[in-house]
Amino acid sequence: MRQTLDLHLLGAVASQSNPFPMRVLRRIPLLVIGVLALPSANKVVSHVEAACGDEVVSSSNEMQELWPLGEVDQKGAKFPCCIVWTPLPVVSWLAPYIGHVGIAREDGTVLDFAGSNFVSVDDLAYGSAARCLQLDRRKCCFPANLAAHVCARSYEHSEAGTAISWDDALRSGARRFEHKCYNLFTCNSHSFVASCLNRLAYGGSVSWNVLNLAALVWLRGRWLGKMAVVRSLLPFAAVACVGVLMAGWSFLIGMAAFSSLLLGWFVFGVYCIKGLVC
Repeated sequence: MRQTLDLHLLGAVASQSNPFPMRVLRRIPLLVIGVLALPSANKVVSHVEAACGDEVVSSSNEMQELWPLGEVDQKGAKFPCCIVWTPLPVVSWLAPYIGHVGIAREDGTVLDFAGSNFVSVDDLAYGSAARCLQLDRRKCCFPANLAAHVCARSYEHSEAGTAISWDDALRSGARRFEHKCYNLFTCNSHSFVASCLNRLAYGGSVSWNVLNLAALVWLRGRWLGKMAVVRSLLPFAAVACVGVLMAGWSFLIGMAAFSSLLLGWFVFGVYCIKGLVC
């Protein structure tokens, strides 16, 4: 019994006089477990990173999966994902390429910047549409996050404003233009539609403006029937004929000069002074 007590006392004295080895011995199992688990932890991290990457890609792919659109219904004024154009009174009589444009939601409802602080819904200003161009949503970029851009200009797209769907881009554009003053020469319906196209990054571009938008509508759009052609071009032809009869061929020169000045203004405002024409 005495010998047993002496051994316990010696052990206690030894542990108090040199405690470092005991701490080391107690930590050895933890160190061994950590070393053995390190490769497994690396594998787990790699699996998590791969899963996150797959989630981003799948999220981007899901945003690009689009349901079919309805047909263009001219009588019901439904133009799914279309840009629509209608002539302006008086102005289109002198320059027939000038008009009023709107852009439609996926259900075909047309939105257009019709006046100061006012975006019209399902009521295109200045009459029914005469031309339309249906856009391909697969040419748009709907990023769920910064890593999900499918366009090449992700930074510029983020600055212009992004959207997760076609209708979301139009909704954001409408909210912005509800606080803008309408002006035919600086902020008009073309400005609103161009802003929406920039939010969509349509065609991989965020540089849409009133000029390339007008060119897109006239070069790729289609007339909505013969009466649309007559309604758009007959006033111009009538004014030109009356002007020639009353003032001679110099009237046509005046009309050409008016068109050149109008076009020159927009070229100057868009490309020479940034922000003059929005």
